[in-house]
Amino acid sequence: MSIAVHSGRAWLPEVVSPETMHDLILEYGIIAFFENPIPGFSIEDHTSPDNWFHDDFLGPWDWKIECVQSGDIAYGKFLWGGKAAFASVEVYRELMNWRRSRIKPSEPEQKVLSLMEEQGSISIADIRKLLGVKKSAADAVMTKLQYQARVVTGDIQRVYRGADLHYNGWQRSSFCAPEALFEDLDFPFPGFKPRSLQSSLTPEESLAFVKDVVLKHAGNVPEKLLNKMLL
Repeated sequence: MSIAVHSGRAWLPEVVSPETMHDLILEYGIIAFFENPIPGFSIEDHTSPDNWFHDDFLGPWDWKIECVQSGDIAYGKFLWGGKAAFASVEVYRELMNWRRSRIKPSEPEQKVLSLMEEQGSISIADIRKLLGVKKSAADAVMTKLQYQARVVTGDIQRVYRGADLHYNGWQRSSFCAPEALFEDLDFPFPGFKPRSLQSSLTPEESLAFVKDVVLKHAGNVPEKLLNKMLL
């Protein structure tokens, strides 16, 4: 699938392109974007520093756009209490089953969900206008909804600025319900296959399933650390 790079801890597959990043996410099933307390369990761990921000390309920060637009990867702030992560639809479905069973949206969060259902997708600017809050507060609401597995990043657009329309990594994201992205996309793209997000497991069984997926690649992780990442 990819080349190998030594991280100082172990030999890890190297992310060198949008394609290898996409493949790694599907291989792991669920993985954090940035380095975290579990060694090797992040896109950053699998990327050479030379490829993280290269002079000629922006590395995983930019490659995540292709991963999100692939239609078979969930991206949002759903690990470690609200840190960026990726998951295959099959694994995200079980995380969603677990999280939604134990966390209920607050009144402001429910207002955001209602607006999102009405519009199909929303932006941080929409939340600010709806709730009458500053950007930091709107970001906090969105992070909580992503952690609850009620919202995912629906799309990311590159922003080109200046007279020469230069792209330096500035991006604009929109957000939607997982169901809208993976089950009933209004305008399917070539190769799109609707996937059911209805789990056949109990919430507790779903949590055990996700833990097993993590342990398959993360190795002997203490239960306390595993819970900190997923609960």
